[in-house]
Amino acid sequence: MPETILITGILGQDGAYLAKLAIDAGHHVVGGVRRSSTMNDWRLQALGVARDVELLDLELLEESNIYNCISVVRPSRVFNLAAQSFVGASFNQPLFTANVDALGVLRILEAIRAIDPKIRFYQASTSEMFGKVLAVPQNEETPFYPRSPYGVAKVFGHFITKNYREAYGMHASSGILFNHESPLRGEEFVTRKITSTLARIERGSDETLELGNLDAKRDWGHARDYVRGMWLMTEQETADDYVLATGVTTTIRRFLELAANAFGYHPEFEGAGVSEVMRDRNSGRIIARVNPKYYRPSEVELLVGDASKAAAALGWSANVTLEQLVDEMVAADRRSIAT
Repeated sequence: MPETILITGILGQDGAYLAKLAIDAGHHVVGGVRRSSTMNDWRLQALGVARDVELLDLELLEESNIYNCISVVRPSRVFNLAAQSFVGASFNQPLFTANVDALGVLRILEAIRAIDPKIRFYQASTSEMFGKVLAVPQNEETPFYPRSPYGVAKVFGHFITKNYREAYGMHASSGILFNHESPLRGEEFVTRKITSTLARIERGSDETLELGNLDAKRDWGHARDYVRGMWLMTEQETADDYVLATGVTTTIRRFLELAANAFGYHPEFEGAGVSEVMRDRNSGRIIARVNPKYYRPSEVELLVGDASKAAAALGWSANVTLEQLVDEMVAADRRSIAT
């Protein structure tokens, strides 16, 4: 039976993949976007669904706007993917981050409760909530210890979703998603920064890729797999919280090395700390270097998730390996630069 699905943050990576999934399943998709003079829908265009999505102004800072949008759209499911999602920027914009990523969730939940509590709600939680990890690997029972304003705000969003589920019986679920990437990732995120910069270098740019902490460890999967998990959460009879992860942790250094190999370089690392560089062994050219300006004031050193609950309850698993993910991102950036 076709449904109306409301996706906030639809112009982002996850929003685009989720929109395609829902459209392919025969549903009507409405996307909430911030008011802007320009409509950057390139991700929807890339997936071939831009014409199939209805867009409307939706501002998470404005309670009345959220209420009016949900009243008009009357969705059966709301996926809240909108956020100030760049961890580094949250240190410079902590109040804005909290207003959007924490209170924005509460505004949506209050609107749903007032309009139709039967609407199913999904909240995009994040592995950044674990921060200074208190257990390895991290699962749904691992205590949170966020290390950024972004992580702190997301903890509020996570627990307010849980509270509305328990207090009002709402079908409100949170997905604690570990890092998930794709060719649709923004270039401000480290994985896409790596592949897009290396693509420009291959085409003749004289720039050098600059990165922060190369030893930070992340659990990387493909966004296409992860939005499938989001959808499955809203399909369940009972709402709950789930970790989605590959269970494999990799350093930024290793991701960089895999991407360099895919571009045909022969990377070798020299130096240490802020003096470390990655050089192409054949040409001798320095391809990447550490720049301390990209260090975070408080770093998250190790993230690796345990998705056994999602596997058992949802039948979910990550299908794309890290190597396949890197190859897909490299191929996409090569095509983009060539055109």
